[in-house]
Amino acid sequence: MIKKLLFFVFLLTATCLIAQKQAYYNDVDHTLTGIQLKNALATKITTTHTNILDYTPDVWTASKVTDKDPNNANNVLLIYGWENATDGDGTNDKSRNNTFQAGSSSSSILWNREHVYARSLATPGMPDTSIPGISTDAHNLRPADSDRNGTRSNRKFGVGSGTASGNSSVSNGDGRQAWFPGDEWKGDVARIVMYMYLRYGDRCLPSNVGIGDKQFTPDEMIDLFLKWNVEDPVSDIEKARNTYHGNTSISTAQGNRNPFIDNPYLATRIWGGDSAQDLWGIYTSSDTEAPTTPTNVVASNQTTTSMDIAWTASTDNVGVTGYNVYVNDVLTSQTANTTVTISNLSPNTSYALTIEAKDIINNKSAKSTVVNASTLQDTQAPTVPTNIVASNISGTTFKISWTKATDNTAVTGYDIFVDATFKATTANLNYTVTGLTKSTSYSITVLAKDAADNKSAQSTGVNVTTTDGASNGVTELFISEYVEPDGGNNKAIEIVNLTSATIDLSAYSIKKQSNGGSWVDETSLTKTALLVNPSKTTILPNEVFVIIHAGSADANLTSNADLIVPNNQSGSVHLFGSPANFNGNDPVGLFKNGVLIDIVGEENNGNNHIKDVTLRRKGTITSPKTAYDANEWDVLPKNTFDGIGSHTATLSIEKIDNTLFRLYPNPLNGSTINIVNPSSTKINELKVFNINGQEVLSIKKPSSSVDIKNISNGIYIVKLISDKGTSIKKLIKN
Repeated sequence: MIKKLLFFVFLLTATCLIAQKQAYYNDVDHTLTGIQLKNALATKITTTHTNILDYTPDVWTASKVTDKDPNNANNVLLIYGWENATDGDGTNDKSRNNTFQAGSSSSSILWNREHVYARSLATPGMPDTSIPGISTDAHNLRPADSDRNGTRSNRKFGVGSGTASGNSSVSNGDGRQAWFPGDEWKGDVARIVMYMYLRYGDRCLPSNVGIGDKQFTPDEMIDLFLKWNVEDPVSDIEKARNTYHGNTSISTAQGNRNPFIDNPYLATRIWGGDSAQDLWGIYTSSDTEAPTTPTNVVASNQTTTSMDIAWTASTDNVGVTGYNVYVNDVLTSQTANTTVTISNLSPNTSYALTIEAKDIINNKSAKSTVVNASTLQDTQAPTVPTNIVASNISGTTFKISWTKATDNTAVTGYDIFVDATFKATTANLNYTVTGLTKSTSYSITVLAKDAADNKSAQSTGVNVTTTDGASNGVTELFISEYVEPDGGNNKAIEIVNLTSATIDLSAYSIKKQSNGGSWVDETSLTKTALLVNPSKTTILPNEVFVIIHAGSADANLTSNADLIVPNNQSGSVHLFGSPANFNGNDPVGLFKNGVLIDIVGEENNGNNHIKDVTLRRKGTITSPKTAYDANEWDVLPKNTFDGIGSHTATLSIEKIDNTLFRLYPNPLNGSTINIVNPSSTKINELKVFNINGQEVLSIKKPSSSVDIKNISNGIYIVKLISDKGTSIKKLIKN
């Protein structure tokens, strides 16, 4: 009888709690978890989004109601604001007269309905008419001071404290700090980002709009928004917005709700993390017992950078769903198993290990007793760098490249030696040697090193001879590649220097013709704030200079970028990333001292004639042209990004006579190639180029037998330069 009574009391309690859930969710299975719950909620908010609002006037009308200041019915609350209009700085006001809306008021202090999920950070960027509602979804549009929102621009959200500012403690990724929305608004932002992810899927990835770690979630959610969802509870204004837009009888309401406003714990239920508010009470009140503490924690199989951890399983009144693994009290891994491998550790270092068990309601056990374990000491040196090649050779500079070395832990850098003397250290796989003497031969070696300062032996020396510095007939920079994708902001312009001299970039800039109209948004190639390396103010012979849009995500573009154009959404400077936001109907020009010297696209052509395409200047082109000539460009498929960062050119100013010499054996299976010279013509120089056009060997006055053992197997072009002309031969080395 007692058991029946207890069951009745539990059932009555559960029924009362479930009744607190809005009727809107009655057809959603609240017992679901993880991605299944996410998908169920996504279906719900999509199918009930029955009224697609117009940006004007619908969102204006709705905003004046949903964001009405509870203390002043004539005002709206401004996201990112915090002050009551008494400090003289209008941009930080928290409340403003609702008639001061942008475009309809003479007031200098205006508010606008601004996208919280920045439009340019969508994939591809908004607006997009193929998905009705994505650009005008009122759950993502909040009243904001126009200037303050312009300061936010397209910055990603990042950690911070206090009031809203661009002084987050993490970088936005384009030289600026991320945007912190303020302690009062960070929960609103998190729940909006979560809603947009549910509603529009991969178009609105949280990992694209915020800076954080997604390794502990099953998809693209990041810990930043889960944390903000916990720390900043749902406000009355958020609840009012949901009530309004869930009312299908209102003409300017969408018909759907934001689930994470109705119950923030739904985010915990889907993505984990610390427990947020359970406003429905159906989750956290149904199970209050935590699992037992994990025991018998043991570390084994230590290497210099990793170790295995195992423990005895915990028990729970309902069921253990997983374990949190902490290293030095930092959450490092989550697993449903009782073993885990921890990687990316430092050699010869002691770590404190603890384990915590959790159940489906996110009840957590106490952490296990601390176990200390150490990684092994690193005494092994990296392998010797190989395939040392020289390119971009001029009278005073050349570029050295090599194949990546390997190490039992990790290679952290390379030392470059010129004539056995240490020159520099770099973490890259190339280095440009400068300050050299014309017509001089140098011996180059490279060694690899790791974090423990274990060093490999120096590589086999490669001899490189600088040129005499004479002009090669090329006199000016020009555009070598144009990348305009079929969506998103993977946009790039590449400029090449094929002259024999280093050129100062301070005189050069780019502009675009907006829709084929006037030239706009001039951007200097030496604008310090936009340069990846602020000291990069010159371009070496045979070097390229790459300009990309700040929204670029492709690794080929971001890793080769020299200048990144930001995406300011307010004001006139770089609006939406201009001029790097060209869209196929915007010719792009290279200017010198304000005068157009080269162009990609037809001037004054506003049609989509260079849309969804990559254009690469043909290797025979050596000079700029102020009138676009399609015959000078190779047309490559849209979203072709792998050519950015280098340009192959054939400077056809020599007399070519391929009958002067021949090579044998060819293919070559050994290390020595022989030159057959039937007319006993004097050979002034031998050059070898790889298939990417990079010079890998240069020998002045070679003998009839040439040792090429330091060149890896592959296909090469051999150029033999003589008084009678130049012969170009294909060589295969097996």
